[in-house]
Amino acid sequence: MPLISTGGTCDVAYLFDVSAAEPAHELREPAEPGHRPDVAELLPMVRRIIRARVSNPTVVDDLVQETLLRVLAAAGRVEPGMLEPYAIVTARHAVASMWREQDRERRNQHRVVDLRPPEEPGEDVVVQEEREAVAQALQRLSERDRETLLAHEVHGEDTRTLAAERGSSAGAVAAQLNRSRARLRVEYLLALEGTEPPTDRCRPVLLAFSGGDRRRQREVDAGRHLLECELCARLSQPLMERGQQHDDEVRIPVRSDPDVVVARQRVREAAERVGFARTDLTVIATAVSEVARNIVRFAGSGEIVVELLEDPRPGLRVVARDAGPGIPDVDRALVDGYSSAHGLGLGLPGARRLMDEFAVVSEPEHGTTVTMTKWRKEG
Repeated sequence: MPLISTGGTCDVAYLFDVSAAEPAHELREPAEPGHRPDVAELLPMVRRIIRARVSNPTVVDDLVQETLLRVLAAAGRVEPGMLEPYAIVTARHAVASMWREQDRERRNQHRVVDLRPPEEPGEDVVVQEEREAVAQALQRLSERDRETLLAHEVHGEDTRTLAAERGSSAGAVAAQLNRSRARLRVEYLLALEGTEPPTDRCRPVLLAFSGGDRRRQREVDAGRHLLECELCARLSQPLMERGQQHDDEVRIPVRSDPDVVVARQRVREAAERVGFARTDLTVIATAVSEVARNIVRFAGSGEIVVELLEDPRPGLRVVARDAGPGIPDVDRALVDGYSSAHGLGLGLPGARRLMDEFAVVSEPEHGTTVTMTKWRKEG
């Protein structure tokens, strides 16, 4: 799964604008011959340059990450001692490109805004469809599960009473109710869709998401199934939102360029919770931005799963998987400067340098999984 970073256009007028020049102290003395600074060391300087021109902190973060991507892509071609001035020019180009894009959007806004109110479906029709879907979903439960669920939810019987009536324990009844609710949510969504799952794997996967059962999700390889089944990918979103929530895991579907931005932001938020320093936040977001962009460009769709770690120390693991064409030769793809005829593999070494641990598993025509881990520095 290739990682490609895009270059920006050079605004000549901006380059020669004396008022936009950086203070002399920002460009340090050239490095010693043969020394190539870590790209991450340039982040504070890049952030100062961009922050002097852009006031929105979120936009600053985005531009810093975009600059880092471009510098990483060019690091192997830049002469020793010139990476720092290259980063300065690249940061200025990123800001100029953003200004041009904003100006173009303002000038064309009137062409894309539709002021007509959207047509609202008849509320009574929607309510009737939802009632019918609930009725169908209830009928798909076993008689025992349906009676227990209705007794608890409709008639208000508590778990102790239900346990005494059924010769069971309150804990067992509570577990049965949780399973019944999870099954009811799945069957309700299927009834609304008016369809049956296309494969035998669909219901187990949807039930694992509905119940928030991560162990079961791993057993049925739910993440891989979502990449292969469009119906389950669509239904899994409301199920994950309604199912049991886990504060230490974030799932982000990736299908288009806006999803790349969402992935970058949500991973950055997760990393902030772990307590990473600002420089590491940018590094992590940049690596995730690359793998997410790669999913969109070469696989069409996939997902990114972010897991907060505590053992052996605080950290963050990112798993990016897709069901795309795969990488024919992973070892070659991890060598600096490698790219196939289609650009596959370019950027993987850069992403690996940004993270502490990095692994790629790929099978041609069956997709790629990239696993990256970053550990929080102590002190």
